[in-house]
Amino acid sequence: MWRNISVGTCARAYGTACIHEHACVRCSLLRPDPAQRGRLVEIRDNLLDRIAEAEREGWLGEIEGLRVSLAGAESKIGQIDSAASGGPVLLGLPTPRADRHG
Repeated sequence: MWRNISVGTCARAYGTACIHEHACVRCSLLRPDPAQRGRLVEIRDNLLDRIAEAEREGWLGEIEGLRVSLAGAESKIGQIDSAASGGPVLLGLPTPRADRHG
């Protein structure tokens, strides 16, 4: 069963920890809702503003994390656009955390 979240559905199994700390646009398990495309565009635009602010203020530690979120938001928008055009939807592959042994 999938969880409904603000911009789509989360395919993460119940009872498992979210390694993205609910930064869902970063997650390959987010299935974006086409009706929420506008919200994803707002998130993307806000991230662009926050990156510009971080660069102006010299907050170098924040910039990389914001860029990762920006890439995720752009990917989710691309998934929606690709699905709307009838093209393939590339979901990506989950990446194991470095601190996990398996």
